[in-house]
Amino acid sequence: MTRVSQITEHWFGLCRKPPLVRASQIGIVDLREHAHEGFPDGGGGGSKTIRRGIGAALSGTKTLIHNPQLLWFTLLAGLVLAGNALGQAAFRSIGRILQPEIIVRYGMDFLLGFATLFCLVSLLAGLFMSISSKKDGPASFFEGLVGAKKYVKTIVLWSLVLALAGMLLERMYGYFAIIWFPHEPGFLYTLGDGFFTSTITQFPFNWTLDWSMLTEIPGYGGRSLLLWIYPFGVLETLHFLAITLLLFVLTPFVIPLIVLEQKTLQESVVGSFALMKKIWAGVAACALFLGVIVSVMFLTHLLIQAASGMISPYETVTFHPPGTWIALAILYNIVLVIVAFVVATVGGIAVLDLYTPAKTGQMPGSAETKPLE
Repeated sequence: MTRVSQITEHWFGLCRKPPLVRASQIGIVDLREHAHEGFPDGGGGGSKTIRRGIGAALSGTKTLIHNPQLLWFTLLAGLVLAGNALGQAAFRSIGRILQPEIIVRYGMDFLLGFATLFCLVSLLAGLFMSISSKKDGPASFFEGLVGAKKYVKTIVLWSLVLALAGMLLERMYGYFAIIWFPHEPGFLYTLGDGFFTSTITQFPFNWTLDWSMLTEIPGYGGRSLLLWIYPFGVLETLHFLAITLLLFVLTPFVIPLIVLEQKTLQESVVGSFALMKKIWAGVAACALFLGVIVSVMFLTHLLIQAASGMISPYETVTFHPPGTWIALAILYNIVLVIVAFVVATVGGIAVLDLYTPAKTGQMPGSAETKPLE
């Protein structure tokens, strides 16, 4: 996360800061919608693996359509990450003014990461419990969230583990970037921080194409507090989110094992890796399928740039886009965020579609689906 800040601070002329149910709930099988045949041993590839992963994503979509209350997960997860961006901005402002010691900065980063992960893990636990406990009517997300309170201690421990793992991965990323590319970030920079930095400062994400509207306080000429949120807070949150998604994809069944089978944290982690060995290819196919959907929506910004002729505030002559283009840019950003979080919700639901066959060794159901109504 620190590499993002150092790069963007250099671009905007800021001073760099120093481095900163023992009884398993069998009802899940009846709730899932499957259109698969059999479940071969292991995580074997081929068309069956692709169908398994994509089928879980499609099943999750149908489940969400028939249970709109689950969209509360979407909204609350979005608010949690918005809070992370505000926290990143606040810590950046505090760090620039007070210049705390490096250990204090690391502590602040860890606390913010832990708080964010605790909220996200709790929401996921509530999502899993709301779906698995569904009986006659639509699944109630808040009932599931209340039920997840029984596992708050384990959720806290798992959030701590994820926060520590996330910080370790982030530091390793920065360390190896310096070791392999001491003079310029090169390939790692292009795929990581540099890509996010250059993209988020372009139109339609920077829909004003006028940095003075964000970086200067009117009538004062000083730095606006909005600068700490955009782009710094947003960039830090995107970096945090990328690491978090990687950790969730590597350990998808930990939370289901905790809340559905009442396993301890150690048992859940070991069990998740054991299940992943059986169905890793299906998980990868599902994650890739959902990732492609978000990527296609994200790459639509290239069409907007081509149609408008506006890209970078440093390269575009027209620094004040017409109102129509501003409205289109704002609408695009709203739709992109909604699509991304809805897809994340579908991904959470799909975990249960993959959890059942990983536990039983076969895909339940047949070509006929049983939608939640």
